[in-house]
Amino acid sequence: MRLARYSLESYIILGKRIGREDVKGPKWDDMPSDGYEQRAGVFVSIHKNGALRGCIGTILPNCETLADEIMQNAISAGTADPRFPAIEEEELESLEISVDVLNKPEPIDSAFQLDVKKYGVIVTSGRKRGLLLPNLDGVDTIEDQIAIACRKAGISEDEAYSLERFEVVRHL
Repeated sequence: MRLARYSLESYIILGKRIGREDVKGPKWDDMPSDGYEQRAGVFVSIHKNGALRGCIGTILPNCETLADEIMQNAISAGTADPRFPAIEEEELESLEISVDVLNKPEPIDSAFQLDVKKYGVIVTSGRKRGLLLPNLDGVDTIEDQIAIACRKAGISEDEAYSLERFEVVRHL
């Protein structure tokens, strides 16, 4: 999605955050038509040569609009993911950026209500919470999906947890 890329590039090259006024018009036709009114959680994933290079997101919206959420999370994915060093200018050309717009999560009673291709999962145990997006390479079973989300949250195998599922609209 051009908005995520432009936000990250502007921040890294120019050291400034762009605003909604910088990204209106036909150039931004890959932006959902209601992106300047809608609010939603968003995950921005950055890959370099097929390997994850950064991923940051929000389950529920923190910003005024979807466009703002995308711009904020793109910058965070490129500069604030604690698993990776900040992206540098010379890397920008080789990055692939995807944006997942989340539908509102819904509680589920059982893992049988999941489908790794269709639904993302959120696991919660007390204050620990982990999320895994749907349809990820290498995540082929519901058990894998839940186990990865639990690891991300720091939830051990013997802890009780609740499950939520959500769908996404993925923009490449």
